[in-house]
Amino acid sequence: VQLQASGGGSVQAGDSLRLSCAVSGLTFRPTQLGWFRQAPGNEREFVAAIRWNGGHTFYLDSVKGRFTISRDNAKNTVFLQMNSLNAEDTAIYYCAIDKKVLSSIRNARDYDFWGQGTLVTVSS
Repeated sequence: VQLQASGGGSVQAGDSLRLSCAVSGLTFRPTQLGWFRQAPGNEREFVAAIRWNGGHTFYLDSVKGRFTISRDNAKNTVFLQMNSLNAEDTAIYYCAIDKKVLSSIRNARDYDFWGQGTLVTVSS
């Protein structure tokens, strides 16, 4: 399984970005797909996740109302629309797949496959 994240960049506070995560080599149906981020000196942090079946979504409190996760199952692609970006959103963003039936949505250790990350830099 391979995950290819893209769409990062350098923007000003208040701007928007749309991240994409293209998934290939799937031989199973994922339980959920998630986006995590890691800023320098910080641990990897849950941002958002979406159930593969049903599409139920989950968000970090600080991004609720600003970020939207969505997926295109036919294209095996997951998106993260990020609006009203601020300097605290600066990080490398990673997409990940969890294939386990019972696991924690927000725990990075429960995810089985990871993309390489895409850098988001927000200047205030």
